[in-house]
Amino acid sequence: MGHRLSKIYTRTGDAGFTGLGDGSRVTKNDVRIHAIGEIDETNTVIGLLLAEELPGDVRALLTSVQHDLFDLGGEVCIPGMTMITAGQVKRLETAIDRHNADLEPLKDFILPGGSRAAAQAHHARAVCRRAERALVTLAQTQSVEDGPRQYLNRLSDLLFVLGRILNRAAGQNDVLWQKRGNAVGQES
Repeated sequence: MGHRLSKIYTRTGDAGFTGLGDGSRVTKNDVRIHAIGEIDETNTVIGLLLAEELPGDVRALLTSVQHDLFDLGGEVCIPGMTMITAGQVKRLETAIDRHNADLEPLKDFILPGGSRAAAQAHHARAVCRRAERALVTLAQTQSVEDGPRQYLNRLSDLLFVLGRILNRAAGQNDVLWQKRGNAVGQES
């Protein structure tokens, strides 16, 4: 990259336009820019999760995911580019299967919560789902490869499983949803 980022402000976006990786310019509220922003936010909340105490294998996995998300954002930023591979999607599936195998099967829905790290994993899952929806919206009007959408779909599943894993690592149970009327503290 050399000195490419030596000057942080350029004033080129002051009129409400920004550049894509292919050199084209679009409005800052373009659906492609919106999708890139949602991917960036997903990466950011994973960064917050990484600031917590985590088991080593979870930390390594999430660090790898952050690099993948940067690639994914790059792919969306450069129309026609392919950076997310089937292998990256498969790696997430393998991680989901490995971590989920040690968990009790769910009989009820769970609420985002428990330990702080688990709650942050659930927050990251919700943001990831929003990024996935933004890619679906983008694909309705512009060309988008299947890989990024598949990756985000699997990533949100992984973050759900990791929320459960992180609760268990913290010695806490999943927070089970209770059907309205049965909630603790609610009057009959």
